[in-house]
Amino acid sequence: MAEAILGVGSRVKHPQFGKGVVVQIRSDAYEIGFIEHGVRQIMRDYEGLEIIEALETPSDLATYEKIEKSLVRVLRRFSDVQETVPLGQKWTGGKMILFPGDKTLKEKEVPIETFFHKIVMVRDRVRVMEQRINASTLTDEEKVDLEQYITRIYGSLTTFNVLFKNKEDQFTGEKGSKD
Repeated sequence: MAEAILGVGSRVKHPQFGKGVVVQIRSDAYEIGFIEHGVRQIMRDYEGLEIIEALETPSDLATYEKIEKSLVRVLRRFSDVQETVPLGQKWTGGKMILFPGDKTLKEKEVPIETFFHKIVMVRDRVRVMEQRINASTLTDEEKVDLEQYITRIYGSLTTFNVLFKNKEDQFTGEKGSKD
Protein backbone atom coordinates (compact mmCIF):
# COMPACT_ATOMS: atom_id res chain seq x y z
CA MET A 1 0.00 0.00 0.00
CA ALA A 2 1.37 3.46 -0.84
CA GLU A 3 1.89 5.86 2.06
CA ALA A 4 -1.69 7.11 1.91
CA ILE A 5 -2.94 8.07 5.34
CA LEU A 6 -6.32 6.50 5.89
CA GLY A 7 -8.84 8.14 8.17
CA VAL A 8 -11.02 6.50 10.77
CA GLY A 9 -13.90 4.82 8.96
CA SER A 10 -11.87 3.96 5.85
CA ARG A 11 -12.78 0.53 4.44
CA VAL A 12 -9.99 -1.88 3.54
CA LYS A 13 -9.38 -5.48 2.57
CA HIS A 14 -6.59 -7.59 4.07
CA PRO A 15 -5.44 -10.77 2.27
CA GLN A 16 -5.73 -12.89 5.44
CA PHE A 17 -8.37 -11.12 7.58
CA GLY A 18 -10.74 -9.95 4.83
CA LYS A 19 -12.75 -6.75 4.88
CA GLY A 20 -12.40 -4.28 7.72
CA VAL A 21 -12.75 -0.69 8.87
CA VAL A 22 -10.04 1.57 10.30
CA VAL A 23 -11.04 2.28 13.89
CA GLN A 24 -7.87 3.96 15.19
CA ILE A 25 -4.80 5.60 13.72
CA ARG A 26 -1.40 5.30 15.37
CA SER A 27 1.88 6.85 14.30
CA ASP A 28 3.08 3.61 12.70
CA ALA A 29 -0.02 1.44 12.38
CA TYR A 30 -3.77 1.29 11.90
CA GLU A 31 -6.15 -0.53 14.19
CA ILE A 32 -8.64 -2.19 11.91
CA GLY A 33 -11.84 -3.94 12.92
CA PHE A 34 -12.30 -7.04 10.80
CA ILE A 35 -15.68 -8.75 10.56
CA GLU A 36 -14.46 -12.25 11.45
CA HIS A 37 -11.13 -11.54 13.16
CA GLY A 38 -11.83 -8.63 15.50
CA VAL A 39 -9.55 -5.61 15.88
CA ARG A 40 -6.01 -6.10 14.58
CA GLN A 41 -3.07 -3.74 14.41
CA ILE A 42 -1.69 -3.48 10.86
CA MET A 43 1.47 -1.52 10.09
CA ARG A 44 0.80 1.55 7.95
CA ASP A 45 3.44 0.53 5.43
CA TYR A 46 1.96 -2.97 4.93
CA GLU A 47 1.83 -3.56 1.17
CA GLY A 48 -0.97 -6.16 1.13
CA LEU A 49 -3.73 -3.85 2.37
CA GLU A 50 -6.21 -2.99 -0.38
CA ILE A 51 -8.12 0.29 -0.01
CA ILE A 52 -11.84 -0.09 -0.71
CA GLU A 53 -12.84 3.40 0.40
CA ALA A 54 -10.46 5.97 1.86
CA LEU A 55 -11.81 8.60 4.23
CA GLU A 56 -9.93 11.68 5.31
CA THR A 57 -9.24 12.14 9.01
CA PRO A 58 -10.19 15.53 10.43
CA SER A 59 -7.10 17.40 11.62
CA ASP A 60 -8.62 18.03 15.07
CA LEU A 61 -9.31 14.34 15.74
CA ALA A 62 -7.88 13.23 19.08
CA THR A 63 -5.89 10.07 18.51
CA TYR A 64 -5.22 7.47 21.15
CA GLU A 65 -1.58 8.58 21.30
CA LYS A 66 -2.51 12.24 21.84
CA ILE A 67 -4.94 11.29 24.59
CA GLU A 68 -2.34 9.02 26.21
CA LYS A 69 0.34 11.75 26.16
CA SER A 70 -2.11 14.25 27.65
CA LEU A 71 -3.13 11.81 30.39
CA VAL A 72 0.52 11.11 31.26
CA ARG A 73 1.17 14.87 31.55
CA VAL A 74 -1.84 15.30 33.85
CA LEU A 75 -0.86 12.35 36.04
CA ARG A 76 2.72 13.60 36.36
CA ARG A 77 1.53 17.06 37.26
CA PHE A 78 -1.11 16.19 39.84
CA SER A 79 0.03 12.99 41.53
CA ASP A 80 2.53 11.94 44.15
CA VAL A 81 3.52 8.95 42.02
CA GLN A 82 7.25 8.83 41.46
CA GLU A 83 8.24 8.20 37.88
CA THR A 84 11.11 6.05 36.73
CA VAL A 85 13.76 8.30 35.24
CA PRO A 86 16.61 6.65 33.33
CA LEU A 87 20.15 7.22 34.53
CA GLY A 88 22.66 8.21 31.85
CA GLN A 89 24.25 5.03 30.48
CA LYS A 90 27.78 6.17 31.27
CA TRP A 91 26.96 6.16 35.01
CA THR A 92 25.35 2.71 35.24
CA GLY A 93 27.23 0.58 37.76
CA GLY A 94 29.32 3.55 38.88
CA LYS A 95 29.93 4.81 42.39
CA MET A 96 30.41 8.13 44.07
CA ILE A 97 33.28 8.40 46.54
CA LEU A 98 33.28 11.14 49.18
CA PHE A 99 36.63 11.99 50.73
CA PRO A 100 36.38 13.89 54.02
CA GLY A 101 38.72 16.82 54.64
CA ASP A 102 39.64 15.23 57.97
CA LYS A 103 42.19 12.53 57.04
CA THR A 104 41.37 10.55 60.21
CA LEU A 105 37.92 9.80 58.82
CA LYS A 106 37.17 7.09 56.30
CA GLU A 107 35.88 7.79 52.78
CA LYS A 108 32.28 6.96 51.92
CA GLU A 109 31.25 5.08 48.78
CA VAL A 110 27.70 5.38 47.44
CA PRO A 111 26.42 3.49 44.38
CA ILE A 112 25.58 6.11 41.76
CA GLU A 113 22.14 4.52 41.26
CA THR A 114 21.33 5.17 44.95
CA PHE A 115 22.50 8.76 44.73
CA PHE A 116 20.58 9.29 41.47
CA HIS A 117 17.43 7.82 43.02
CA LYS A 118 17.69 10.31 45.90
CA ILE A 119 18.08 13.23 43.47
CA VAL A 120 14.99 12.10 41.53
CA MET A 121 13.05 11.80 44.80
CA VAL A 122 14.02 15.39 45.71
CA ARG A 123 12.89 16.57 42.28
CA ASP A 124 9.57 14.74 42.51
CA ARG A 125 8.87 16.11 45.99
CA VAL A 126 9.67 19.66 44.90
CA ARG A 127 7.24 19.20 41.99
CA VAL A 128 4.52 17.99 44.38
CA MET A 129 5.18 20.96 46.67
CA GLU A 130 4.85 23.27 43.66
CA GLN A 131 1.52 21.67 42.72
CA ARG A 132 0.20 22.01 46.25
CA ILE A 133 1.22 25.67 46.38
CA ASN A 134 -0.59 26.32 43.09
CA ALA A 135 -3.72 24.53 44.35
CA SER A 136 -3.66 26.27 47.74
CA THR A 137 -5.71 29.23 48.94
CA LEU A 138 -2.63 31.44 49.26
CA THR A 139 -2.79 34.84 47.62
CA ASP A 140 -1.26 35.21 44.20
CA GLU A 141 1.56 37.27 45.70
CA GLU A 142 2.35 34.52 48.24
CA LYS A 143 2.28 31.89 45.48
CA VAL A 144 4.69 33.92 43.33
CA ASP A 145 7.08 34.34 46.30
CA LEU A 146 7.09 30.59 46.95
CA GLU A 147 7.46 29.81 43.22
CA GLN A 148 10.62 31.93 43.17
CA TYR A 149 12.10 29.75 45.92
CA ILE A 150 11.20 26.61 43.98
CA THR A 151 12.84 28.01 40.83
CA ARG A 152 16.00 28.67 42.86
CA ILE A 153 15.89 25.11 44.23
CA TYR A 154 15.77 23.77 40.67
CA GLY A 155 18.66 26.09 39.77
CA SER A 156 20.71 24.70 42.65
CA LEU A 157 20.07 21.17 41.43
CA THR A 158 21.24 21.77 37.84
CA THR A 159 24.67 20.46 38.86
CA PHE A 160 23.15 16.96 38.82
CA ASN A 161 21.81 17.23 35.24
CA VAL A 162 24.89 15.30 34.08
CA LEU A 163 23.33 12.17 35.62
CA PHE A 164 20.11 12.27 33.57
CA LYS A 165 19.83 10.30 30.34
CA ASN A 166 17.06 12.48 28.84
CA LYS A 167 17.30 16.26 28.63
CA GLU A 168 13.60 16.67 29.47
CA ASP A 169 14.22 15.10 32.91
CA GLN A 170 16.87 17.65 33.82
CA PHE A 171 16.49 20.57 36.23
CA THR A 172 16.09 24.11 34.95
CA GLY A 173 16.57 27.17 37.08
CA GLU A 174 15.77 30.83 36.42
CA LYS A 175 17.68 31.01 33.11
CA GLY A 176 16.08 27.84 31.69
CA SER A 177 12.55 28.57 32.91
CA LYS A 178 11.94 31.62 30.71
CA ASP A 179 9.70 30.44 27.86
